[in-house]
Amino acid sequence: MSKRTLNEIASEALACNTLKGNTRFYAAAYLEPMTTLDNIHDTYGVDSARAIVAYALSNLRSWRGEDAQRIKAELNAHLKGVK
Repeated sequence: MSKRTLNEIASEALACNTLKGNTRFYAAAYLEPMTTLDNIHDTYGVDSARAIVAYALSNLRSWRGEDAQRIKAELNAHLKGVK
């Protein structure tokens, strides 16, 4: 299975009904720009994709459930360079 792009992952996260409240509000500040990124080596303005993904994960810490686990694992795999 090939790794999904950051924009695919971010779009799915934003569409999840389980991402609610303050977690959604704060994470969206990073997930929305991530929808324009393909991989961890891209940039959004002056911000690196690596920083955007790291901040998104920090803001998604309290998000729970199967979708949350899978999406956060995919984002972590991008950070770690796992294929």
